[in-house]
Amino acid sequence: MADDLSHRALAMLRAVAEGRAVLSRSCEPDLFIDGVPCCDQMTAHALAHGGYVAAGPDGRTAELTDAGRAVLSVTLVA
Repeated sequence: MADDLSHRALAMLRAVAEGRAVLSRSCEPDLFIDGVPCCDQMTAHALAHGGYVAAGPDGRTAELTDAGRAVLSVTLVA
């Protein structure tokens, strides 16, 4: 699972886990980290469509899904 994700994708997941990310709610969700549009929206779309991140209950804040948390926990242990 984690082998399929680049270092950049894992860094994006860590930013989401730290509460620094916002995800737009659209068919192609855009990720903003620290208020700045993420430079790799293709990866942001892949993380959202792959089920690693989702918009939080407020409709803005990005949150890790169970799959996103699992990937980060595997990379932290390895």
